[in-house]
Amino acid sequence: MRRTVLSMTALLTYALGANAQQQHIDTQQSTLTIHVGKTGAFSGLGHEHEVRAPIHNGTADIGSHPAVEIHVDARELRVIDTDASEQDRAEVQKTMLGPEVLDSEHHQEIVFKSTVAESTGHERWTLRGTLTLRGQTRPVTVEVARKDGHYTGEAAIKQTDFGIKPPGKPGIRAKDELRVVFDVRLTP
Repeated sequence: MRRTVLSMTALLTYALGANAQQQHIDTQQSTLTIHVGKTGAFSGLGHEHEVRAPIHNGTADIGSHPAVEIHVDARELRVIDTDASEQDRAEVQKTMLGPEVLDSEHHQEIVFKSTVAESTGHERWTLRGTLTLRGQTRPVTVEVARKDGHYTGEAAIKQTDFGIKPPGKPGIRAKDELRVVFDVRLTP
């Protein structure tokens, strides 16, 4: 009886693992960038912002049921605006990480977890999942393509969906909708 249970356990483990091809995300070779537009009567006077969000860790299952989970430490987000002064970047950085926007001291982790992957063509998928940001979890849709070992794509999210009022001044403020662009590589 014990031998049969062990054999069944081994067979079940093999069968479940045969379709799973989970790999870790190569955090050194992967990028995640957030593009923040501007709006308002005086938006021509302001800057659009580009924010680098280093991936802290993550996994991807590239088997028959594709899935991904990505973790970002909110405190590590960096404003990289090339057309802004160092002082302006520092001010935007402080606002972004502060209590009015990300509140990164209280909500340190940003997490995306896919729940469904739909093939949309050769090496292309639509991932549906959840994004946890500033302590709130909301549904998100991500478009993904694979080419030359890279998984690239983008998603649009609204700040107000996560309880964030887009920052700014009268006549110029950040757009509510942000564009998140990524280029992810997996470890061999």
